[in-house]
Amino acid sequence: MKKRTIPVLLLGLACHAGMAQKPQRDTLSLTSKIHQIDEVVVTGARHETDVRHLSQTVSVVGRAQIESALQPSLLPVLTEQVPGLFVTSRGIMDYGVSTGAAGGISLRGLSGGTARLMVMIDGHPQYAGIFGHPIADAYQSFLAERVEVLRGPASVLYGSNAMGGVINIVTRKMQEDGVDTHLHAGYGSYNTLETELTNRVRKGRFSSVVSGSYNRTDGHRTDMGFEQYGGYAKLGYEVAEHWNLHGDVNVTHFNASYSGPITAPLLDGDQRITRGVTSFAMENRYEKTSGAWSFFYNWGNHWINDGYTPSAGEGPQDARFNSRDHMMGVSLYQSSRFFKGNRITFGFDWFRYGGHAWNEYVSGENAGTSADLVDKQEDELAGYVDLRQDIRSWLTFNAGLRVDHHSRVGTEWVPQVGLAFHLPQTMELKASASKGFRYPILREMYMFPPQNPDLQPESMWNYELAFSQQLMNGKLQYGVNLFFIDGKNLIQTSPNPNGSGMLNQNSGEIENAGVEVQAAYRIDRHWSVDGNYSYLHMKNPVIAAPEHKLYAGTSFSRGRWNVSTGLQYIAGLYTQTDPVVTEDFVLWNLRATFRVNRWLDIWACGENLLAQKYEINAGYPMPRATVMTGINLNF
Repeated sequence: MKKRTIPVLLLGLACHAGMAQKPQRDTLSLTSKIHQIDEVVVTGARHETDVRHLSQTVSVVGRAQIESALQPSLLPVLTEQVPGLFVTSRGIMDYGVSTGAAGGISLRGLSGGTARLMVMIDGHPQYAGIFGHPIADAYQSFLAERVEVLRGPASVLYGSNAMGGVINIVTRKMQEDGVDTHLHAGYGSYNTLETELTNRVRKGRFSSVVSGSYNRTDGHRTDMGFEQYGGYAKLGYEVAEHWNLHGDVNVTHFNASYSGPITAPLLDGDQRITRGVTSFAMENRYEKTSGAWSFFYNWGNHWINDGYTPSAGEGPQDARFNSRDHMMGVSLYQSSRFFKGNRITFGFDWFRYGGHAWNEYVSGENAGTSADLVDKQEDELAGYVDLRQDIRSWLTFNAGLRVDHHSRVGTEWVPQVGLAFHLPQTMELKASASKGFRYPILREMYMFPPQNPDLQPESMWNYELAFSQQLMNGKLQYGVNLFFIDGKNLIQTSPNPNGSGMLNQNSGEIENAGVEVQAAYRIDRHWSVDGNYSYLHMKNPVIAAPEHKLYAGTSFSRGRWNVSTGLQYIAGLYTQTDPVVTEDFVLWNLRATFRVNRWLDIWACGENLLAQKYEINAGYPMPRATVMTGINLNF
């Protein structure tokens, strides 16, 4: 996506003026110079491809937008930039790991908390072996060159857990020989501190990126301190003209306190969580073929004290929850162009995931003992083929098929098909139908009542129609798409039909429909505006998936100044579903950077400057207006 211009359907918003490092239109971005492009790397194809020829909807948030957001956590930036996507960012707030909690992600009403949305780093899934879901706060801004968001099922290429879409974090690298070091530091409301140090090196065939971060806050409520350590390292080497080798490791650790709902404050709700991933890959790239072989390993350690509520007459918990989980995998793919207008990709995946969870008793009659909750390993083996064929200069056909076998559940066949019409006046029209699926996760099958080992896969179909156009020589770009999601066999907790109590069952359904609109306009070399809107209708509402989400922003760059501001309107956000409670609110954010000299920037930002009183989860108020200020050093 870098250094190129894409007439991409519904891609992310305009890059903030003056922040862009290289002219590009990878996110409906509008820079002063527009260049024609042939190919870009996109999540929806695994290989380099012209995005106009894809039938899927892909959004891209570039490095300039990530930097201008001035946030240590990466994924919350996407809430403003990508229609249909909502991230319950930690900010200066409570922290939890349950569905809809801080760090949760939803896309078109499908939640990452239930493993229906996949987060990847350089194409490697960030899957927790027991719980399945990613933790948004585990992904730091310093490691990302860009973030690609594929809205809609991507199960053909990525299997289970890509049912609702994919968020792929593409890591940073040096393009030219040299050494670059960057320090970001800031301090603000509620004794919040954020720091980040990154060093990048390129020398001939060798390249490296090493980063570290430390963030902390006291929080806006008592007993809700948060502390985070993060580190990332990536080494790369060009073995030969057409072969590249690289490996990386990324580790994040949290120390967090969970204070419970404001109506019933919690004591001793302490958590210590470590998430990590390492990977190794060999890539090849020739004129008519490209591919890669990669190995990755994810791991996680969780220590959680559930705490207690004194107002309810509770005392300290006797047990502490512990878990160790992992996921490892091998992926192979090769993409070839056999003749003009043709591209076919063959791929193979093997995943093994699982873990061990137990309660450790520190008091009470069982003190000094432990009780196993789950200790399981499962395998997934898959092969797939993805075809792109230009039928005419104005029409491209896309199709894919995956066969996926789970060691316990069985075999799933996953198809997708689509058309892309390249119309006059730089218009693009796309239509697609794709299947998504999700195997039940270990927590649902084996851990905690109402577990059910007989669960079957969830499945859904996504039908989508999308249109985009560029006007005024690329200064104005807009896009709109319509989608309908029809899902069955969704896992939900319901009364046990064969006994007492509750049971996880394949009894749920999804009927989600919506529209997503976005536009970006570069007024002149100093000013640009952008906006997006998404409407989501859910037959069966879920937490943290707003019915309406509107964002309008503007950016200004002149001389040493870069200023951006935006308003975000959220309506019909379900904070709980039984009984139904919804929230409506408006957030105003303002960010500014002043370049003192070539190596020093001073920055400041304010969030929720209208001091809105609102909740994302019922009983957990979000902070009012907060401010941060700091410096960036470049040397």
